[in-house]
Amino acid sequence: MRASYTAGIVKTLLENELYFDYVAGISAGASHCVNYLSRDKERVERSFVDFVLDPNFGGWKSLLKGDGYFHAQYIYEETPLPDSVLPFDFQTFMDNPAQMRIGVFDLERAQTVYYSKKDIHVLKDLMKIVRSSSSLPIMMPPTQYNNHLYIDGGVACGIPLEVAKKDGFKKFFVVLTRERGFRRKPLKFKTAIKAFYQKFPETVEALANRHLLYNQTLDELEDLAAAGYACIIYPDVMPVTAYETDYEQLKKSYALGYMQGQRDCEVWKYFLSKYY
Repeated sequence: MRASYTAGIVKTLLENELYFDYVAGISAGASHCVNYLSRDKERVERSFVDFVLDPNFGGWKSLLKGDGYFHAQYIYEETPLPDSVLPFDFQTFMDNPAQMRIGVFDLERAQTVYYSKKDIHVLKDLMKIVRSSSSLPIMMPPTQYNNHLYIDGGVACGIPLEVAKKDGFKKFFVVLTRERGFRRKPLKFKTAIKAFYQKFPETVEALANRHLLYNQTLDELEDLAAAGYACIIYPDVMPVTAYETDYEQLKKSYALGYMQGQRDCEVWKYFLSKYY
């Protein structure tokens, strides 16, 4: 739900027609990724603000029923349908020539897998992939897709810098949900997580090492930014947690992100003008 803030950033990009020909997203970033590529300014906001008012969105009752704190089946596989409450413009998405990468984490193989547009043929494919990338460990059930069990793509790191580098890119525009200076701390409750994922010891190890890779990636990005090869968008302040469900707080979070986008857009344009 911290992506409510970055929704304001993404909407600013769309309003200013700052269209990238390559976009990568993980976890909540996967939703922003596909909404951005479908050019749907309203869905960008609604997905992380208004949607929380839907009684089927989730919560503790949903978690206890086994549907997840965020009701993944409903959110990702039902509401994007044409006649549902949050329809997704699949045709515009597919017609967009931009490349896309969405990171998921294979629970059984304990490795990050990246899906691209060539893996997507129908809306169901896309929504399964986005759901997979967003299936928070413990708080949401794993997503089964293509005979694999997937959980949140952020398990290994959460910032898709490596895949962009492997795809040949050397300059990066990065939108983060944490404030400048943030660094992840070592995993808490490892014993409990080890018990929960007792059949998947390598995944437990990936979770335990996540902070190392995440912090290393942030360090690398900041070095790239210092050298002029990256523009990093940090939120001025992050007013909500990952599990926020209060509509007013999410609306405030979005508004703060949007105001930051309006303030800084010319700076982004200057950075991008050097590389377009």
